[in-house]
Formats: sequence, structure tokens, C-alpha cells
Amino acid sequence: MRAGGYTALASVLALVLQPFWWRGFIAQQLATSHSIPSGVDGLDEILNGGLPGQYLYLVQGGPGVGKTTLALQFLLAGLEKGEPCLYVSLSQTARELRAIAASHGWSLDGLDIVELASAKLQDQQHDQTIFHASEVRLDKTREKIDQALNRIEPKRVVYDSLLEIRYLSGDNERFRREVLGLKGLLEEREAAVMMIDVTDDKDGDTDLESLAHGIFFMDKFLPAYGPARRRIEVRKMRGQNHASGYHDMNILQNRGVVAYPRVSPSAEREDETGSDLIRSGVDALDEMLGGGMEAGTTTLVIGQPGTGKSTMSSLYAEASLKRGEAVSLFLFEERKETFFRRSEGLGIGLRRYRDEGKLALFDFNPAEISPGEFAYEVANSVEKNGARVVVIDSLTGYINSLPRGDEAVLQMHSLLKYLSRKGVLTILVVAQHGLLGQDHDTEVDVSFLGDTVLYLRMKEEPGTIRRSVVVVKKRHGPHDLGIHELQITADGVSIGTNHISAG
Repeated sequence: MRAGGYTALASVLALVLQPFWWRGFIAQQLATSHSIPSGVDGLDEILNGGLPGQYLYLVQGGPGVGKTTLALQFLLAGLEKGEPCLYVSLSQTARELRAIAASHGWSLDGLDIVELASAKLQDQQHDQTIFHASEVRLDKTREKIDQALNRIEPKRVVYDSLLEIRYLSGDNERFRREVLGLKGLLEEREAAVMMIDVTDDKDGDTDLESLAHGIFFMDKFLPAYGPARRRIEVRKMRGQNHASGYHDMNILQNRGVVAYPRVSPSAEREDETGSDLIRSGVDALDEMLGGGMEAGTTTLVIGQPGTGKSTMSSLYAEASLKRGEAVSLFLFEERKETFFRRSEGLGIGLRRYRDEGKLALFDFNPAEISPGEFAYEVANSVEKNGARVVVIDSLTGYINSLPRGDEAVLQMHSLLKYLSRKGVLTILVVAQHGLLGQDHDTEVDVSFLGDTVLYLRMKEEPGTIRRSVVVVKKRHGPHDLGIHELQITADGVSIGTNHISAG
């Protein structure tokens, strides 16, 4: 067949196949290839790939939420790709911007900064007889921006901020015209533009927002104790699916703004976990559980202080590590060294697995971490480190430290469903209030979170205290309902074979 015949055949096939699947596939590939990295850890994941193209994006929020830091990260990502970038500042000087960057260990070398904050109006007095000074200032602002665009030809632009334009415009109609003029000026250069809008109004400026292709709203609030909690919302993004709603975020030294995408179990494909049961290494305990625990389930270990909750979770961690599986353990009450020494005192050696990289051990101050950040760290340990067993010790201390405990329980529920779909065994340690003979309730009801519930308690007898364990709930398969004595000694953990009285 001649070359012309091949060309004709290809044209016919293209027409025939045009309505079918490949159109969507090609559109998706084109969208991905034109995505622009935001430069903010976690934000591209929320955006399902990055900024959709060279459009106008609004960054809204009150003072101190991280707008300028986010904008700098956006420009630094462009500089890293070799793109010319421009920062137009009406509110801050270049010196202030460099100080912000230096606080994170960044350099702004190569970034063009146009300062309009301290620009002097050089018009003579007689030139202002029929114009207001604000109108002259607006004209000069546009002129300086146009000159910078022609000189630099940037691919990324940050305009900071629209608050000054609001003041100079005097009314909403004039302000809208000015923003439209700036938008047209920037669109001619085919640059991706971020405009910073200082506002605490969560309802937003409808007229302004209608001009933007995408909108980021940043927020923070102060809990009764601890540092400020920050959130980010992609309020609008034309032509691109994204994870809607608030996502926790933080501003970290050397990293800047970091967003923590909400963990969504609905987006995960359920893993085939197989039929092998996960055993603890203590035969009598495994028999109580019908042979062991199932992958993809959640176990609550509930009890008073001193009943052996953390020890029970350490048993499963060690048994999994011995099988060659990765384990992630999240501590909210013990220090890492205290945890290792306590475990070693019971014959449970976990330190070497940490040194080998099989055990990932996290020590959190619960007042310093948000629910979104915690869920992100847990999910990351599964995705990147391949953890098959996750231990959270203790859930009670974590939830009670948060300003919105009920919301934390809901987020935890979502996280557990995600872990279940990943085929991960999750062990939650839940502490009860009080000691012997006192109230044993928990402040927040979390019993619905568990597929399996191990209940540990202590019984007072003349001259001694006896520990006991019972499986009060197990959704998958049969289990022993008897109360068994639990012994924890320097030789390890053992379970009595005979049932004992609840007392």
C-alpha cells in the first residue's frame, strides 16, 4: 500500500473511532501533560495533578494564614523548571520577601520582584489637577506591570495584593474594572497568575471570584491550647475534579506550606487480603480469637491503666515483624525510648527492627498535630513504607487533646476504612478512666470503630491483683467468650487456659 493509502486509512479510522473511549483517554493525558506543579507539598494531590493551566488563580485568606509563603513556593517551583517568574508587590518590599524565604532556607535568586508598595508618584502637581491621586496611582501601577511583563516575559506571576487595588479603586465597580484590566494584561502573556486577596470573609467577593479560574481559601483558628490550626480549601477549579472541602495544612520550616489531603476510603480499591490469619505468637491468645486476627480489620484493645494494653499491641507488632512484614507504630503517650525499654523488659525486642527500617516508630505531641496531618502520616506509612500492621497508642490521649474530639472520631473512622481497604490490620489502644472499683467509661464512644474488641481489666483479690482478658466482640468468625487470666512477667505474656470469674 502506498504512503497516501496509509494516510487515508488512518484518517478513516480516526473518524470512526472519534466518538469512543480514546477521546476521553487523550483528553485526560492532555490535561495531565498541561498541569502546572503548585510547588506545595500535598496540594497537587488535592488538585488531582496540579494547576490545570495558565490561568488566573485567587489565593484568599486573612493575615498570617500563609498566602505569601504559598505564592513564593509557586514561583520557586517555576524557577526550578527554568521558567522566568515575576513577583509584583504592592504590600511588601523585596527585603521582606527575602526575609520570609530565608526563614525557610530558600533563596530568591533569579526571581524578578517589582516593588510598587513604596513607589513614588512622580507626576508634577499641575499634572494632577483633573485626576484623583488614586487614579494616577492605578495608571502608574498598570504601566509598571506592563513594562515588567514586556521585559521578563514570565511564565508565572504573583500579584500581591488586591487589597491595595480595592483601596485605590474606591468602589466595587471601579475595582472590578481594574481587576479585569489586569487579568487581560496578564492573559496576553499566557502566564499562570496567582493574585493574593486579603480577606476574612468566608462568603467571598462574588464579583471577584467569578473572574478567577481557581480559588484557594486559607484559614486558621486558635484552639484553647496549642498552636494555631490551619486549613486550605479549593473553593473553585474550573474544568478539573479536585478533593473538595477543607484539608488540614501547616507551615513548616524549610518546607513552607504543607497540605494534608483528606484520606478518602471511597477512592481506594479493596485489596485482596487472603485467608491467612494474623497471629500474636501467644497460642492461647490466638485460640481465644478463633485462630488470629484478619487482615483489613480493626482491633480495639480497651482497659484501665496498667492492664497491659500497650503490651498486647507490642505482641502483634513483634509477631508481624518476625514474619517479615513492615509495621508502623504511632505513640501519643510514651517516648520512643520508654516504649523500647518497657517492651524489652517483657522479652519483646523491637529496637533492632527499627534500626533495620522494618518498624516505623512515630512519637507525636497530640497538641501539635491536626487530625488531617495524622491521617496523612498513617496513610503515607502504608503507601510508601508498605506497613501491614498499624498500631495507634493511644487513641484516647489523641482524641481528648483535640479541640474537636467528635470530628476527630469521624476522621478516624474514615482513616480506618481506608486502612481496611488496603488490607492493613489496625490496632487501637483505648484507655478507660479510673482505677480499681472506679468509673471505667471512656469520654468518647469509639466501640463502633472496632471489628474486634479485646477487653482487659484488673481484679482485686486479697494480697494481689489479677489481670484478665476477654474477647467481647469479633465480627469475623467464632471466638472464645470466656474470661482468661493474663500474666505479664519478665518472661513474656501468657494466657490462662481456664476461665475465671469476672469478680
